[in-house]
Amino acid sequence: MAEARESMEFDVVIVGAGPAGLAAAIRLKQLAQKEARDISVCVVEKGSEVGAHILSGAVIDPIALNELIPDWKARGAPIDTPVTADRFYLLGPAGALRIPGFLMPPLMSNHGAYICSLGQLCRWLAGEAEALGVEIYPSIAAIDVEIGALGEVTGIITGDLGVARDGHHKANYAPGMILRGKYTFLAEGARGSLSKNIIARYGLSENRAPQTYGIGIKELWELPKATHQRGLILHTMGWPLDNHTGGGSSVYHYGDNLASVVFVLHLDYQNPYLSPFDEFQRFKNHPLIRPMLEGGRRISYGARAINEGGLQAVPKLAFPGGALIGCAAGFVNVARIKGSHNAMKTGMLAAESAFAAIVQGRSGDTLESYERAYRESFVWKDLNRVKNVKPLWARLGGLLGVPLGTLDMWVAQLFGFHPFGTVRSKGPDHAQLKPAAKSKPIAYPKPDGIVMFDRLSSVFLSGTRHDEDEPIHLKLKDSSVPIGENLPLYAEPAQRYCPAAVFEVVGPPEAPRFVINAANCVHCKTCDIKDPAQNIVWVPPEGGDGPAYGNM
Repeated sequence: MAEARESMEFDVVIVGAGPAGLAAAIRLKQLAQKEARDISVCVVEKGSEVGAHILSGAVIDPIALNELIPDWKARGAPIDTPVTADRFYLLGPAGALRIPGFLMPPLMSNHGAYICSLGQLCRWLAGEAEALGVEIYPSIAAIDVEIGALGEVTGIITGDLGVARDGHHKANYAPGMILRGKYTFLAEGARGSLSKNIIARYGLSENRAPQTYGIGIKELWELPKATHQRGLILHTMGWPLDNHTGGGSSVYHYGDNLASVVFVLHLDYQNPYLSPFDEFQRFKNHPLIRPMLEGGRRISYGARAINEGGLQAVPKLAFPGGALIGCAAGFVNVARIKGSHNAMKTGMLAAESAFAAIVQGRSGDTLESYERAYRESFVWKDLNRVKNVKPLWARLGGLLGVPLGTLDMWVAQLFGFHPFGTVRSKGPDHAQLKPAAKSKPIAYPKPDGIVMFDRLSSVFLSGTRHDEDEPIHLKLKDSSVPIGENLPLYAEPAQRYCPAAVFEVVGPPEAPRFVINAANCVHCKTCDIKDPAQNIVWVPPEGGDGPAYGNM
């Protein structure tokens, strides 16, 4: 017999205290104040605090924040570094070619944008939400949804605490709860575990292109004053990646001698010997980058999957009893390397639809008005202008695909149509790997401890913590697959695509074993995306576990 769980009732339950979830919560309370109604809003966050799992560049387009909280500057939002210079480079092994800014479509300009820590911004937004009466519960992992009699989502189920690895209840055991809402918003970010299941359950991705992803790896540096240029943005493409491996970097100078060094690698790469982490370390050794970092100090490290499917991959947004908001649905503008403004706006749009429904006495139905509002919003326009950039790049390679994608953006900007129509991606990322027998191993340089580092020292800087005696949150559908299939076919790529040394193949060649070091996991979700057999399933560990990003 299933264990009875206590429950709490709310008007709206939101999973995830990122930009989308917090913007939705604030907008609901703003509408309630305006209409003199009482609306109860609950936000659960699996991180130990708001912002603990937030990882982004980040350059913020303030368009949504301006609408949500027009006086954000006066209210002390932690956004104080406007972009002052924007430079684009094409890298070769020993040099860099600067790309003139006039070749870039106007939408690529960062004029009016700000460099900041998205984690700090989320903590500030959480304070604004709580001041309005929103209930925010960190260290709470949502592990499932509750389904009502009509097949609608009626709330979420939170994870148990104090369960040992072998399943027995420890002394501190506490069962999870059911948090019920008239509507449930999923704001989990890219490849959220509940979102993935909801999309499949309700067929929300039917007639859409498959979602594709990148892995974003970030280090926060304190630079010497001599090499810090507050407000400067550097974007690079090319080396160390080849023509058929997409990705690039961004370096953002902000605050007091801080720099975000971000490397994004598209997860549709083909060579199973490739290591995104080691490509990032190699990138920092480039003559354009190394002199800037030398003499500096690496403060933090983290990694996170990024939605890259664009407009073609956005699923249906509303389902019975709830909605997908923010990166749970995939609103990142890949060309602009921005998504927070779209995440916040979709949270606001969903909030407006849910508020109107609650006022009318509805609950548990499908918020069709949210879908319509999205298609009439700046979010749809933002994604539509760049919809062919990533598919052209993926299909044609960087040397041809990127110029054609730029041309497509220019024509869309100037004339309002796309000369290439709507280009679809090649398919899901996990299906793009070539067999190891047809691929070339890659020799990566050893860490020097100056600008290039190893995985384990990097994970240490992420603040990642998991109880060693708790169920492993990286599940194998079939435990025989890593050694029986992935090792002979693909040289088991999990030991390379993971940026946190979670997966290892150990033992003698005649009797190898697949080891999961779950305590290292930084919750990037790359394994859930890139495993060629789709055999690894990421589920939330105990609430409060995972990275503890401070200012990322």
